[in-house]
Amino acid sequence: MKINRVVDLSVALSSATQVYPGDPVVSLTPHSTIARDGFNLLAVTMGSQSGTHVDAPFHFDDATPRIDELPLDRFVGEGVIVDARDAGPRGRITPAHIAPVVERLQPGRIVLLRTGWSDHYGTAAYFDHPYLDAEACALLLERGIRTIGIDAVNLDETPDAEHPGVGFPCHHLIAEVGGVIIENLTNLGAIASGHPLISVLPLKLEAADGAPVRAVAIEHD
Repeated sequence: MKINRVVDLSVALSSATQVYPGDPVVSLTPHSTIARDGFNLLAVTMGSQSGTHVDAPFHFDDATPRIDELPLDRFVGEGVIVDARDAGPRGRITPAHIAPVVERLQPGRIVLLRTGWSDHYGTAAYFDHPYLDAEACALLLERGIRTIGIDAVNLDETPDAEHPGVGFPCHHLIAEVGGVIIENLTNLGAIASGHPLISVLPLKLEAADGAPVRAVAIEHD
């Protein structure tokens, strides 16, 4: 396989990293410096789902696998991009959005929902993102998909005082089948290949609900 290009799909981790409301903020503090200690070393504090990350089923179900218990093939596979840029603020991503690519959906593939909402990253509008409809989620799972990502903070609707939502149906559906969710993706529009290899390998955090990833799309011959 000849690699032609690697597209970064990850947000940076820093004190400015936007997190889900109530989650731990990211802190990167110099612990050692060359001037004082002869080497540089950072002290890192953050949540298990900071920045671009994956959710293990354990995030919503105590009886399901943790991040270090999942097979690694959940995190690497051919990508199928669903264009949902017309969904709009708090709009549903429905089976109609999936219809154009439904014939490409098969086990082992990774579905990436392109909403364009990463353009709002760092602003309050980021939390008014489109989200996956439960019916559409069920369709993806029926087709054998076990890894689903979105360029927004949450695959389900993010509740607030004005929008209480209906819980987290997609998180529960995906957990039930041992699937994986990818959140806070960015730069999906830069993927030129129709069949990119997607890698979202997580940190091997023991018994964790999720972990940060360096998400990339590998364009290859």
